[in-house]
Amino acid sequence: MTIRQAQQQVDEWIKTIGVRYFSELTNMAILTEEVGELARIMARQYGDQSFKESDKGRDLGDEMADVLWVLVCLANQTGVDLEKAWEKNLDKKTKRDGRRHRENPKL
Repeated sequence: MTIRQAQQQVDEWIKTIGVRYFSELTNMAILTEEVGELARIMARQYGDQSFKESDKGRDLGDEMADVLWVLVCLANQTGVDLEKAWEKNLDKKTKRDGRRHRENPKL
């Protein structure tokens, strides 16, 4: 699936099942919430915190997909073509960091 197809799939789902998009501000708040849920799992699975009973059974991939879902919603709402934005961003990183990381003695 391409990023563009994912955007189309989310848009179709919203229009047929979800009724309508939440407002952009609401979705931004939801995105923040979802990133927090992802961070919670990461801190427990890969960091120093231990799992609470309420954290057990949460799926890392599902939390990442929640973040991606809301990000795609925001892109759709604001007219951002994420596929084009991704390509442009990758090009920017390649030009800016092409040698920098390779020459970094810390890496």
